Amino acid sequence: MALILCLYEQEVCGYPLSIFFIVVNEFCERFSYYGMRAVLVLYFRYFLRFDDDLATSIYHTFVALCYLTPILGAIVADSWLGKFKTIIYLSIVYAIGQVVMAVSAIHDITDTDRDGTPDNLTLHIVLSMVGLLLIALGTGGIKPCVAAFGGDQFQDHQAKQRSTFFSVFYLCINGGSLLSTIITPILRGQECGIHSQQKCYPLAFGVPAALMVVALVVFIIGSGMYHKTEPQGNIMLDVCKCIGFAIKNRFRHRSSSYPKRTHWMDWAEEKHEKLLIAQIKMVLKVLFLYIPLPMFWTLFDQKGSRWTLQATTMDGNFTVNPILILTLVPIMDSVVYPLIKKCGLNFTPLRRMTVGMFLAAMAFVAAALVQIQIDKTLPTFPSSSQSQLKLLNMGSIPLTVTLPNNDPFVIEAATASANYLTFEEESIQVSFQSPAISRNISLAKNKRQTLLIPSNLSAPMWEVTDDVMAKPEQGANAIRFVNGMAGAVNVSTFGSIDYSSASNYSLISNGKATFTITNGANTCKYSREFGFGSSYTLLIPSHFVWGPTCSESISGVEDIQPNSFHMGWQIPQYFLITCGEVVFSVTGLEFSYSQAPSNMKAVLQAGWLFTVAIGNFIVLIVAEIAQIEEQWAEFVLFASLLVAVCVIFSIMAYFYTYMDPAEIEAQFRDKDGTEESDKEELQMQKKDFVDHHNDDDEAKQSKM
Repeated sequence: MALILCLYEQEVCGYPLSIFFIVVNEFCERFSYYGMRAVLVLYFRYFLRFDDDLATSIYHTFVALCYLTPILGAIVADSWLGKFKTIIYLSIVYAIGQVVMAVSAIHDITDTDRDGTPDNLTLHIVLSMVGLLLIALGTGGIKPCVAAFGGDQFQDHQAKQRSTFFSVFYLCINGGSLLSTIITPILRGQECGIHSQQKCYPLAFGVPAALMVVALVVFIIGSGMYHKTEPQGNIMLDVCKCIGFAIKNRFRHRSSSYPKRTHWMDWAEEKHEKLLIAQIKMVLKVLFLYIPLPMFWTLFDQKGSRWTLQATTMDGNFTVNPILILTLVPIMDSVVYPLIKKCGLNFTPLRRMTVGMFLAAMAFVAAALVQIQIDKTLPTFPSSSQSQLKLLNMGSIPLTVTLPNNDPFVIEAATASANYLTFEEESIQVSFQSPAISRNISLAKNKRQTLLIPSNLSAPMWEVTDDVMAKPEQGANAIRFVNGMAGAVNVSTFGSIDYSSASNYSLISNGKATFTITNGANTCKYSREFGFGSSYTLLIPSHFVWGPTCSESISGVEDIQPNSFHMGWQIPQYFLITCGEVVFSVTGLEFSYSQAPSNMKAVLQAGWLFTVAIGNFIVLIVAEIAQIEEQWAEFVLFASLLVAVCVIFSIMAYFYTYMDPAEIEAQFRDKDGTEESDKEELQMQKKDFVDHHNDDDEAKQSKM
């Protein structure tokens, strides 16, 4: 016992030694959470094969649960287990959930045919859903406990250090978020697997799982140094009981024969203390202002779903949001707010929050403009009644071609027609002028195809290949080779390709790729740089010659152009949404704290987190009801909704009167020793209330 007391009293630079374990724990836990979340929607989309809408829906459902479970964690910690045990037990649940997520992403578990695709997606889906449920319970459950537990470690003479601790604590949250959102996408981009190499989701989820285990171990190591307060009862339960009684009592006395009371909460006076009632009134006044707030989170949390999916159709790769947060928070506090104050503007907290909501709406307008530009670069595929055809000249001389409803055009040697041509017919006649040859070609509806024109136009068989019908996913490039030489060749990763035939498509990552071409006796190295999201047909022409310059004669035909709109164009929308977050979220927490009674800070914190959960549910509801096919239009819809809510909130804020909770509470605390008499009076009121309800209706009315 003496040793534990000694450890507890140890200080480093005026800070309790125990808080260093708590800070490290928080950093590792936030790295684990945000790292897993950074690639979650991509895991849904490209591993579990959910479509964009379902991936977005599951993502926001998970985030909503993460912000609902803090209420459960606060009740458990305050009423039964205490903060320390709650953190320990739920961290174990949390770590198990992360491990289950990592296991669910191992494709080799069910990949019996070893083609790189899981054969039993149901098992992977079940494992991932179980893992996410455990993570939501764990991260949400410990969320209201860790910061408060850290505050408990300080003694009365360490008020300044306690204030600094919360700043460092917030810095650890953003530091963990920054590192994880940079590192885990890089880990996902690696290729791993036992039998086939695929995007390494097990590593992207496994590292956050390992960090959560580290967070748990570090927290346990500091156990002997912690100051652990016993559960004191949950103020949230007391608040709920008081509100419930007030509603029930008001309902019992709804007749006009009963005198009205100033506030509906005054109907709880027969059973609860006036101080508690006054505190609840203050809380309800703030919670009323919270009603419009979920719409902000509806937009804000889509940067992890819709905006991430938008980035997969763009050129480049970068992380900007956490960097902006770490930069903008001190800039706002040290530069922007003081400058506004010097200009004589009364930039109150509620006005700041209104500006934050407007900035978030403008961020979605910027996202819509970016989406419009992206859509211009996307290919137009044939409808169900149409076919699209491209002609590839594998010979060494130009060809003049005539097609139905098209003017004659020339296809140069070892090249293809400039664009896909669209036809409504099921078959067409392809005619050449020199030599004069015609062929009937059958077309497939709702498909893109390429007609391989051999160097010998009189060859009996002309092959028509099926081309890719979608942008390659995750920024990969769909590549195939066509052999125009008289004889089979072997291309690395593509296998053997017969004369006048095409290989299957292979997905190649962005960057430089090198292929080895051989016919058994000769070898040729061919290298090419690839961007993001393209599709190419690489032609080995009929006049191909082996030797040092062999690669120069290989030509590339662009079937789908690479993503040409750079991710840098997302910076304005990220800048606006991050400015909105700093102005709205940080100010909102400060406002809630200043307007909350001394013993109900946690109640308003739970209410604040609840608005985040509701915001994520709104994404699901609006997206499901609206059913908008164009993504840019959906962005505009969300921006319009937030602008409307912003106007409503500004009106509510205009009529809000700022409170001094300490002054209001002081009015109900007797400084002259009359508190005991007040309690006796309250007990008499309670007894009278009980007797009152035992009388008949006539007696009740006479007493009233």
